[in-house]
Amino acid sequence: MGKMERLDKILALHGVGSRKEAGLLVRRGSVLINGVQAARAEQKVDPERDSISVEGKELTLRKHLYIMMNKPSGVLSATRDPRAETVVDLLPPKWRRKGIFPAGRLDKDTRGLLILTDDGDFAHRMLAPKSHVWKLYEAELDGPVGPEERERFREGISIGDRICLPAELYLPEGKPSSLVRVRIREGKFHQVKRMFGAVGREVTALKRLRIGNLPLDGSLKPGECRLMTEEEKSSVFEQEAENPGPSGGITEKC
Repeated sequence: MGKMERLDKILALHGVGSRKEAGLLVRRGSVLINGVQAARAEQKVDPERDSISVEGKELTLRKHLYIMMNKPSGVLSATRDPRAETVVDLLPPKWRRKGIFPAGRLDKDTRGLLILTDDGDFAHRMLAPKSHVWKLYEAELDGPVGPEERERFREGISIGDRICLPAELYLPEGKPSSLVRVRIREGKFHQVKRMFGAVGREVTALKRLRIGNLPLDGSLKPGECRLMTEEEKSSVFEQEAENPGPSGGITEKC
């Protein structure tokens, strides 16, 4: 049995409203626990065992949410913005709970793997430099790069006021190409674009493919998301596999 929590506290945590508003919903008979009308706002509930529905819609009861999204271009990696659509706006209402945020941002025009969570400790561990979590990107450039640029990336490239940590530049069959992959373990402002800019190339399209050993689920269309499995959460902190296969264990999808 999990830890018992007050019903109004759980409802507020899951974005239903304030605890006062949750109490009003209970009194109106709009809240069901395991199919039975809730009696009181202070009623104790086990989030790990009980089901709660509000006005006919079942809540996803989890202490924390870990969501994989295929971020589309043109959407901000932010919780809210009065002038533009954000990644949180793309979430289904049942996952748009209080405290959810993108863990590690992507530029507005960058696509691909993004993790959203309300677990600050998980996000801090993932983003902390000492964790050395690698991120793999696919970049389309305005011209080819080759072995010379690959060596500069390995040595640690200078982007103005700082020198980046050594990075890996992957060339198709080791030959110069304008479609390449790059692996970094930092996440500084516009870092990948600035690294290529330092070798005289402009990034025309950028997509994140992997975080640690977690690949983007290929079945997710741009703007779609799903809950991550426990194995996927752990794989974020694992070293990338040599020949990683597709993501396993598909769970709930928006």
